[in-house]
Amino acid sequence: MSTEPNCIFCKIAAGAIPSRKVYEDDELFVFHDIAPWAPVHFLMVPKLHIASMAQVGSEHEALLGRMMALAPRLALEQGCKPYPEGGFRMVVNTGAEGGQEVHHLHVHVMGGPRPWLRG
Repeated sequence: MSTEPNCIFCKIAAGAIPSRKVYEDDELFVFHDIAPWAPVHFLMVPKLHIASMAQVGSEHEALLGRMMALAPRLALEQGCKPYPEGGFRMVVNTGAEGGQEVHHLHVHVMGGPRPWLRG
C-alpha cells in the first residue's frame, strides 16, 4: 500500500494522528470531520495514497465502488435518517478550484436535519 509520509490523511489512516474512527478495513479508513458542516459529517479515505479524483484510474474502480456502496450504511449508522425522507450528501472536492484542501482523495459524507452550517 503506497502512502505519502507528509500526508495528514495517510497519518490518520495509519493511526499516527488520533481521529474519531467510524470504520476501518484493509483498504479504507473512515473518520469524523474535525470541523463538521452538518450534524453527521465524516470522511472516507482510501489507505492507498491517491492525491485527488483527478488521479483516479481504471485500477481504482473497485475501491471507489466499495466506498460508494459503504457510504449509505455508515450514514445510517452515524445518525442519518433513511431515504427518502432523510438522506445524506456525498462530496469530493478536487483541486484548488474544486475546494480541495488536503491532497489525498476523500469523500465527505454529510447528513442530518437541515439547515447545515454550509453545503
